[in-house]
Amino acid sequence: MGTPSMLFSESPEDPFALGHGASAVLDDHGTVVGWSARAQELLGYPAKEVIGRAWQDFLIHSRDLPVARAAAADARSTGGWFGVLPILHRDGRRVEMGFRARAITRDEDSREWFLVGAPVAEVVAWERDRALLDGLYHRSPVGLVIHSPDRRVLRINRAVEKASGVPAEAPIGRRPREFLVDEDAGPAEERVRRVLETGRPVIFTEQSARPRHDPGRERYVSVSAFRMEDPSGRVLGVAETIEDVTDRHRAQRRLTLLNEASARIGTSLDVTQTARELAEVAIQGLADHCSVDLLKPVTMGEEPLHGVADPLIRVALQPPEPRVPYQEGEVVPLLPESPQARCLAERRPILEPLLSLRPESYPMDRRRIEIASGLGVHSLIVVPLVARGLVLGVVSLWRSRHSEPFEDADAAVAQEFASRAAVCIDNARRFTQQQNAALTLQHSLLPSTASDLPAVEVARRYLPASGESGIGGDWFDVIPLSGARVALVVGDVVGHGIHAAASMGRLRAAVRTLASLDLEPDELVARLDDLVSLLATELEANIGSNRSSVEQVLGATCLYAVYDPVSRHCSLARAGHPAPVVSTPDGRVTVLDLPSGPPLGLGGLPFETYDLDLPEGSLLTLYTNGLLEARNGDVDAALENLCACLARPADPLDRTCHSVVEALLPTDHLPTDDVALLIARTQVLPPQNVASWELPLEATAAGRARELTAAKLDEWELTELAFTTELVASELVTNAYRYAAGPVTLRLIRAQSLICEVSDTSHTSPHLRRALSTDEGGRGLFLVAQLTERWGTRYTHDGKTVWTEQLLRPA
Repeated sequence: MGTPSMLFSESPEDPFALGHGASAVLDDHGTVVGWSARAQELLGYPAKEVIGRAWQDFLIHSRDLPVARAAAADARSTGGWFGVLPILHRDGRRVEMGFRARAITRDEDSREWFLVGAPVAEVVAWERDRALLDGLYHRSPVGLVIHSPDRRVLRINRAVEKASGVPAEAPIGRRPREFLVDEDAGPAEERVRRVLETGRPVIFTEQSARPRHDPGRERYVSVSAFRMEDPSGRVLGVAETIEDVTDRHRAQRRLTLLNEASARIGTSLDVTQTARELAEVAIQGLADHCSVDLLKPVTMGEEPLHGVADPLIRVALQPPEPRVPYQEGEVVPLLPESPQARCLAERRPILEPLLSLRPESYPMDRRRIEIASGLGVHSLIVVPLVARGLVLGVVSLWRSRHSEPFEDADAAVAQEFASRAAVCIDNARRFTQQQNAALTLQHSLLPSTASDLPAVEVARRYLPASGESGIGGDWFDVIPLSGARVALVVGDVVGHGIHAAASMGRLRAAVRTLASLDLEPDELVARLDDLVSLLATELEANIGSNRSSVEQVLGATCLYAVYDPVSRHCSLARAGHPAPVVSTPDGRVTVLDLPSGPPLGLGGLPFETYDLDLPEGSLLTLYTNGLLEARNGDVDAALENLCACLARPADPLDRTCHSVVEALLPTDHLPTDDVALLIARTQVLPPQNVASWELPLEATAAGRARELTAAKLDEWELTELAFTTELVASELVTNAYRYAAGPVTLRLIRAQSLICEVSDTSHTSPHLRRALSTDEGGRGLFLVAQLTERWGTRYTHDGKTVWTEQLLRPA
C-alpha cells in the first residue's frame, strides 16, 4: 500500500503529519514493532519498554478494552481507522488521543499497521480549521477568490460561482480583465497588485464588477483582501473576500437621487428650466433617456382645465438626441393606448420592464418604434406630474442597450421625485401666471410709442426684473403740455409683483391728472405726496389690504421735469429719486445737483424746483436705481459708465440707449430689479414759428388781436384757420378785458398744432357754462371749446394763461 510518507500528510499544521504526531508500528497480531520519539514524548514510554509488547496490554485501561477491540475490528475490516481513544500514560493518566491507522502490506503473507496519534485538542482544532476551510469554499455566502503571485485566479468558491453565473473552473488561471469589463477589471487588478507589493490589507472597498459576458448586468461588490504568506514569509498570493452589495448600492443610489432631486430641481421659477432640471437629474442615476412633456396651458403659466384634452408639449429631452422624433418645443401626439395616455388618464405610474416594440403589441406608430429600436430601448417607466390635484404632464424614463430593466423600486423612486418636481413646476407655473398678469398690467399702464413732439425727441428702455424677483413698479411717462411744452416723468414703486404694478398704475394716473393742471414741478410733486399719504391711509383702513401694498405706495420715488421748447427752460423736482444727467452738445455731462426731497408719502419736508436752460440738442436722461445697481451694486462706478455713454449727444438716441444698457446691465441674465431709462433730446421752436404781442387793457384790444392774428396766419399760410383763430383770440382777449387787470399778452405758436394763448394778471379761473336763450353773454368759452381741439388754463406766479389748440393739416 505504500510507505507511511505517502499515506499521511506532511503539512506542519496537520496534527497527524509525520514528525508532528506520535507514530507507532504494529504487526498483524497487535505487537508493537516500532515506536517514535514523539510517542515517547506524549505518552512517557521509551521504545525499549514497549517493543515486543501487545499494545492493548499497556496502552488501554481495562474498562476501555471493549472500545479498543471494536476499533481494531473496524480497522481489520476496512484496512484503516480514524477516531479517538483514551490511552494510558506511563504515569497512569488517561490521555484522550486522536488516531489514524492504516494497514501496510510488506509482502503477500505479512501485514503491519501504521498508527499516528495526536492529542485530541489538536485534532479537534485541526478538524475545525478544515471544516472552516471547506465551508468557505462550499457553503459560505461570502465570495472567496485566491490569486497567485502572478495575479492569476487560483480558486473561487461557490458564492462567486453563483453570483457571477460562470462555472467555478472558468476563471482559473485567468486575470480579472479576462472575465470583467475593462472599466471594472482595471481597479480589481490594481488592488491585487497593491496588496501583493505592500502587504497592506484592503477592507470593504466597493467597486463595480460587471461580467464581460453580460456587461449590462449591474453588479457592485465589497472587497476585502490580504496577502497570504507561509511560515517562512514566502508570498503565496492574495485572498479576497467578496460580498455582493448591488441591492444596497441601488438603494443608496436611489436615496442619493432623491436628495439631488430636492437640491437641484426647482432652483428657478421658470417652468421650462424646472422641467430640464428634472430630466437632468433622472438620467444621472435612474434612466438612460428622459423626456418631460407638459400640457400646453402649463407651459404658458395657465391652469389646465379638467376634461379638456390639451396637447402635450415636449419641454425637456435629456440627453439631447436628434434621432428622437419629437424635440423640445414640439407637440407630442398621444395614442389612446400608449403608456403616456394611460398614465395621464389613470394618474399612476406605468412600468413596462420589458418592452415589446412590435407594432401589433405596442401602441406606437411605426416611425417611433423604429427609432426606439435603433436606440436599443428595452424598458420604460411613465410617471404623471400631479400637483394640488392638477395633472401637469408626464415624465417618460427609458433604459436602453446594456442597462438592466426597471424594477418596482425604480418606479417608486421615479414617482417620488416626480411628485416633488411637479410641485416645483406648479409653483413656477403659478409664478409665471402672476408674472404674465403683472407684466400685462404694467405694459398696459406704460405709455405706448411716443408721438412726434415739438419739444423733445425721446428714446426709452424698460427691462422687467428677472423671473425670481418678479415684475417691479418702475415706470416712465412723456406727457404733452400746453404751449408745446412736455413733461418727462420717471418713478419707482417699492417691491415686485402685481401689487407693485397696480401701485405704479395709480401713481402714473395721478401724475397725468396733476400734469393736466399745468402745475409747477415742486407743486405737482407736493400734491402727489399728499395723494400718496391719503392712499396709504385708505389702504391701511382696508382690513383686507396687503401690508406690502401700503409699503409699496409709501416708499415710491418720482422725478418730474418740464421742458419748454420756446424758452429752452427746464424745471425739475424730485422725491427721493436718482438725479438726472444732462449732456450738452459740446459733450459736457453733468449729474444735476437738484434737491432730493423725501420719498413720496413720508411728508415733513418741502420739495423744491430746480431751473436751468438747455441748449438745443442737449440730452436729458432720467432713470431708475435699477440701472445703477444691476451689475455689481457699485453705484458710483455705474454712474461714471452712464456719463461716459452719454458723452456723445449727437449720436442717434436708440444707439445711445443701447450703449447704456450694454454698459450697465448684465449680459448673461435679466436684472434683479426693474430698469426704466428715458433719454430726451431737446428741440427748440424756430423764432419765426412764435409770435407774441402785449395788448393794452382797453376796449380796442379785441379788435387789435383779430388784426394781428389774421396777419400772422396769412404769413404762415394758414388762412383756412384765420376765421376760427380770430374768433378765439377775440373771445379770450375780451374775457381778459372784462375780468382781469393789467396788460394782456397774446401769443401764437406754430408747431404740430396751432396754439393760441392769452395771458393776464388775474388768477380767476374761467368757467365753461351753458347760456340760456335769454342771456346776452356767457357763450364765449362755449364757442372756444366747440371750435378748438382742446383748451385749458395754466397758472403762473404772475397770473394765468388761457390756451387753445387747433389741429394743422398734414404738410
